[in-house]
Amino acid sequence: MTLLAAHDLAWSAGGVTILDGVDVTARPGEMLGVLGPNGAGKTSLLRLLAGLRRPDRGTVTLDGTPLHTLPRRIVARRLAIVEQSPEAHTDLTVSDAVALGRTPHRGRFAPLDAADRAAIERALDLTGLTALRTRSWRTLSGGERQRTQLARALAQEPAVIVLDEPTNHLDIRYQLDVLTLLRRLDLTVVTALHDLDLAARYCDRLVVLHDGRVAAAGAPGAVLTDALIRQIYGVDTVVETSPHTGAPTVTYLRTTDAR
Repeated sequence: MTLLAAHDLAWSAGGVTILDGVDVTARPGEMLGVLGPNGAGKTSLLRLLAGLRRPDRGTVTLDGTPLHTLPRRIVARRLAIVEQSPEAHTDLTVSDAVALGRTPHRGRFAPLDAADRAAIERALDLTGLTALRTRSWRTLSGGERQRTQLARALAQEPAVIVLDEPTNHLDIRYQLDVLTLLRRLDLTVVTALHDLDLAARYCDRLVVLHDGRVAAAGAPGAVLTDALIRQIYGVDTVVETSPHTGAPTVTYLRTTDAR
């Protein structure tokens, strides 16, 4: 298993500081949740962690090696990213889209071999897409496209997977299925989430971003407090321990403006 870490990350766009002085560590085999309101810098952080952007300052490391020093193909064999807006695969079938995950493992013109096909089949099975394998990308719902993108990432057979809102577009059943799957896999997982209850239930640790900085980090029970949610989200809440899951659960009362 692999450790993904970032130290003192800073990144700006259009003269606006998006992230400043961010430290994050995803420990081998854990599920790290990234929380924060819209505009907090979650997507930017994930793209930096995946090597899709270079920070203005600071370093992202994969098992201690600076990410930018590694060949992109090597990074793609070890780290996969599932972004919030699924890519347009035009007329590709689900199976063909998932097969794109094998690109880092193949020569430029090499056909799929037995190992490639086994990885594709496993990814389709894990994401519940086997029955949809011949469907065209254009005919898929938003949730089906999201699961196809996850299957593509799993077909890479990475050690680390970075996900931006993986439950976006999914109904309740598939939200639970996807997060349960990510917990079950022998991977280091970094995922941005909006649902605080799901984050508390499925993540080992949480990092909360606010105005481009880390506002809190730690175990869900230590991070998700009434005071923090009021400060970061502007909402009054009651945080309790669920008798059913044993995880913190949040009851939203009112926005702080509505007192």
